[in-house]
Amino acid sequence: MNLHLNKIGIVVGRFNSEITDRLLQGALDELKLAGIDIKQITVVKVPGAVEIPLTAKFLAKTKQYAGIICLGAVIQGDTDHHIYVNEQVSLGCQQVMLECDLPVIFGILTTHNEEQAWQRVGGSHGHKGRDAAATALEMIEILRAIENGTINS
Repeated sequence: MNLHLNKIGIVVGRFNSEITDRLLQGALDELKLAGIDIKQITVVKVPGAVEIPLTAKFLAKTKQYAGIICLGAVIQGDTDHHIYVNEQVSLGCQQVMLECDLPVIFGILTTHNEEQAWQRVGGSHGHKGRDAAATALEMIEILRAIENGTINS
C-alpha cells in the first residue's frame, strides 16, 4: 500500500459534462480545503462512466496515489442502458479498490433525471463531489492508521 503518499487521483467522465464539471470542482474545493496542494492532484477526464474503472486501475497500478476519486453522472433515459452502465461502473470501481488495496471512491451520480443530478452538485441534496473527496481523505487516514497499528479500538 502506498498510503504514505499524499497524491490523489481523480477520474471524471465527460459525459453529462455540465454536471461532472461541477462534481470535479466540488472535489477539488474539498481537497484544497483539507490542505492538499493542487500539484498533488491528478485529474484524468475520460469519455464516459464506463471508462472510469479502467483509468482508475491504470492510476492505481502506478503506485503513486494514496487514493482515487471516481466522478461521473449516469442519468436514466428512455431505455435500460443506465442499468448496465451503473452496474459495470460500480463493480469495476470496487474491483480496482480490492485488487489494488487502495481507496477508490465511487462518486458517480446515478439519478432518474437531470434535476436529481443538479440537486446533488450543490442543490438540496448537498454536493457529492465534495462528499467523495471527503470520503477519500477519511479512508486514506483510516487505512494509514490500520497499517501503522494506531487505529482506535
